[in-house]
Amino acid sequence: MKYLLIALVAALLFIPFLGAVHLFDWDEINFAEAAREMIVSHNYSQVQIDFRPFWEKPPLFIWMQAGSMLLFGVNDFAARLPNAIIGIATLLSLYAIGKKLADEKMGIWWALVYAGSWLPHFYFKSGIIDPTFNYFIFLAIYFAYRIAYSEKSYRMAMLSGFFLGLAVLTKGPVAILVSMLTLLVYWLWNKFRIGIKLAHLGLIALFASITTLLWFGYEIIAHGWWFVNEFVAYQVRLLTTEDAGHGGPFFYHWVVLLIGCFPASIFLFSYIRGRKKTIYGQPAATEQKDFKVWMWVLFWVVLILFSIVKTKIVHYSSLCYFPLSYLAAYQVYKLSNGKLRLRGWNIALLCVIGVVLGIAIAALPLVGVYKDKLIPYIGDKFAVANLQAQVSWSVAETGYGIAYIILVIVSAVLLSRQKITNGLLCLFLSTILIIQVTVVHFVPKVERYSQGAAIDFFISLQGKDVYVKALGYHSYAQHYYSREQPHSNKNYYDTDWLLNGAIDKPAYFICRITDSEEFVHHPNLEVIGEKNGFVFLKRK
Repeated sequence: MKYLLIALVAALLFIPFLGAVHLFDWDEINFAEAAREMIVSHNYSQVQIDFRPFWEKPPLFIWMQAGSMLLFGVNDFAARLPNAIIGIATLLSLYAIGKKLADEKMGIWWALVYAGSWLPHFYFKSGIIDPTFNYFIFLAIYFAYRIAYSEKSYRMAMLSGFFLGLAVLTKGPVAILVSMLTLLVYWLWNKFRIGIKLAHLGLIALFASITTLLWFGYEIIAHGWWFVNEFVAYQVRLLTTEDAGHGGPFFYHWVVLLIGCFPASIFLFSYIRGRKKTIYGQPAATEQKDFKVWMWVLFWVVLILFSIVKTKIVHYSSLCYFPLSYLAAYQVYKLSNGKLRLRGWNIALLCVIGVVLGIAIAALPLVGVYKDKLIPYIGDKFAVANLQAQVSWSVAETGYGIAYIILVIVSAVLLSRQKITNGLLCLFLSTILIIQVTVVHFVPKVERYSQGAAIDFFISLQGKDVYVKALGYHSYAQHYYSREQPHSNKNYYDTDWLLNGAIDKPAYFICRITDSEEFVHHPNLEVIGEKNGFVFLKRK
């Protein structure tokens, strides 16, 4: 009954309003467009973008999206639904694992801590690949941990290998890198003692290989090595070079996790205390202690690895959400059982970050209402033009942010007065509530500023046999939202031909106002519109 209740609550949290806002460039539209092109081309073995091979990602998540689109149509809801389903599976898995490690209470706290933290919750409402990848690799590591404690250790190894293979098919060989580093660091930390034998490792490798070869093997047999070679080369390049526009300092992901995983991240700081250890006094205490070690190792491996990696993107550290949420839930569980006390500075830090987030939410409507007063202080011409979008705001909407600030402060007061359960429930449930408000109420308005005019332009071209091209910036939106079909004339891929050649059907273009100078004066182009920082052109 508990599993059904958790599944229903998770479904209510993650599924409604998935299509309330357009997909965002790049990643969301990228994957959705690949799924759409699978359906259009009937080529389900190779990922494509613009109907050309796209070797940056393997196909599993794209298959999931394509299946969703076949059921519900090509739309934003269908593109995001697979992650919502993974979100339901994730909360059920966290409850089941927490229950096995301790009891039902631990399982419920872990699911609540995960769902009640900003980015972990928000990502299940997105169409990016990482929530699915993270779930598979977490299960691979969990079943590897279970090998030492299960009478069916070989079955655990097979399951670990199977989920590792699914993780590779979802995002690539980085799953193997993370798993190997986690295993190695655990082995070193545990003073070269580990409950995984060579036979187990062999089974993990075997089942991971069998799973991944379902696609890699078929692809090599059907089309040769070139696609796989390009795929591997891209993965290496991504780890060793800084992607354009996605650089950042070493501590980038540390800040992302502290703010983005609030309030769960605050409870990590409760580990900073004396060496006195609390034991639950249950038969599973040894397993629980060992699992905590595995989670610490996974957390630091992912955090340090992606702090070293040159490319810095928010979701690269999202695998940390699993160990971080467990370690936080472990402390929350002890707090609720009276076996741990929060220090004053822990509660103060909770207040500071919660108030900052509340102020940011409250400030959004004020920016919209008083944008004319702010524009003179903004030096970015494109941002200024974005703010010209007609979006309805009212000062009263600041109440959402103020309400969140009040609830965080109430939670802190309750925790300081040792009304632990009430304080924790207030904190996590209020965060879940404000996340829903943000997704349904604020994100669509922000999207109107950032890309709304461009999306409207592409949608207006649906059903027309035309060329559509973004000039001066990279986008996948023109393909997905114009519902582009394959072009018989392959000169289409040559921008110079579209601008100057003997085109065989109408060609439309879009550019940002900051890049428009060379295009608005191009002899073969005419401006047909301009809106919110975007300039729309047509080939004469």
